[in-house]
Parts: sequence; C-alpha cells; structure tokens
Amino acid sequence: MADISINRHSSIRIAGEKVLYFDPWEVKEHHDADHIFVTHEHFDHFSPADIEKLKKDSTVLIAPASMEAAARECGLPLLTVEPGKDYEVQGIRFSAVPAYNIVNTQFHAKERGWCGYAVTMENETFYVTGDSEFIPEMEGVPCDVLLLPVGGTYTMTAKEAAQCAKTVHPKRAIPTHYGCIVGDKKDGERFKALLADLAAEIKVELKL
Repeated sequence: MADISINRHSSIRIAGEKVLYFDPWEVKEHHDADHIFVTHEHFDHFSPADIEKLKKDSTVLIAPASMEAAARECGLPLLTVEPGKDYEVQGIRFSAVPAYNIVNTQFHAKERGWCGYAVTMENETFYVTGDSEFIPEMEGVPCDVLLLPVGGTYTMTAKEAAQCAKTVHPKRAIPTHYGCIVGDKKDGERFKALLADLAAEIKVELKL
C-alpha cells in the first residue's frame, strides 16, 4: 500500500513504486519526485520554488495545457494535459478530471482547463480532485482513495465534500485544503462526522 502524506493545504505526497507529488507547496528539500502533478496556476498549487526542492534529473512535470508557458520555465520534462483525457507516463496511468467552480466561477472557471488527477499505481487509484466544487464530472470516476478539499470559499465545504465522497464512493477519503488560507482546523472532523452519517463504510483519514 502506498504511503500518503499531506505537507500542508493541498500539498500531497504519495510514495509507492514511484514518488508522486501533487501541488507541492512549502515543502522541505527532498529531490525524490518521480512525477509532479500541478492542478492549476494559483500560487499555493503551482510553486516553482517548491518544485525546485523536489526535482531530480528524471522528474516529469504534469500540468494543464493552459499552463504550458509557465510550467516550461521550471526546466523539467513536461507533459501537458486536458481535462477528460487519459495519459500514461513512465508506466503510471492517469486521467485528467475537470476541476472548476459552479458558483464562485471567478476563482476556478471551467474554461481555464484546470484539472484534478485520478492516478493508478500498484493496482490502487488515487483521485486528487484539485480545487473544485462538487461537479457532475466527478460522478463515475473510479478510485480507491479520494483526496478532496473541504475548506469552502474556493472549493467544497465539508458538507459538500461529504456528498461528493458518498457519490464517488472510494474505500478511503482524505480531506485537504482546510486550516490554512481557507477553512479552519475543525473542517476535517466535520467532514468525517458528516460522511459517517452518509456512508459509514468509507474510511476517513485525517492527515492535516
């Protein structure tokens, strides 16, 4: 089973046969990244300074096609992606899943082409939603582990996230994007309690 840790906010590390990072931000220097996935261009999700701390000679950067110019400045091999399409990089298969706001569209507009990622490694699929509200495209995304924001304002609230988790129905759910910038430190516990009422069979892991 892969090891999952959250550095802060939505900065995620998943280590198995490959070491994967999602939106690294305020990380310590490791230089162990095989693949770095960026969901969108906001400073707390796309941080060239933090990518520099993690990259090694063989690191591949994955980012939305709309970010190509900025992503290329990181000086890494780059794979640009579009929501709704499937990809493979060095044996790791993944789908780029749309990520956007329905209500607060000024923060994450659908037309920007930003995305989350459903990544399969060692027969386990990890779905990192990125900054998104609960959108129709999330229905039917197969995953074993769901990592989703619960802090509200720019993303789902704990209540909305619980409904999302019930619908996606992973084996495990890990709340992110709270207690820093938006949300408070109790949002993870709120999400856990709400999901227990909706789908108690889903195991909630608090890592922030």
